[in-house]
Amino acid sequence: MPKGYIVAHVTVRNPEAYKEYIERDTPILKALGGTFVIRGGQAQVMEGESLERHVVIEFPSYEAALAAYNDPEYQEVAEIRRRNADSVIIVVEGAA
Repeated sequence: MPKGYIVAHVTVRNPEAYKEYIERDTPILKALGGTFVIRGGQAQVMEGESLERHVVIEFPSYEAALAAYNDPEYQEVAEIRRRNADSVIIVVEGAA
């Protein structure tokens, strides 16, 4: 079964407030089976346009990734991100 991924592209507008999001989302997503593969770090946009920060979280399946994103506890914490950053969040199925 292919793995599932949450892929996030984020530009943080309020770094101090965003810290709370990172502190609270990490244990929730890990408890739901997520493994952070990429979280920030150096990046270069080689083609096109993108936001500043990139995150990839791996899950055992596409369904698990969707369930994690839609989890009510995570969605409550996601409001912190929405208030303090611009973001594009994608749930994608990995290659078989």
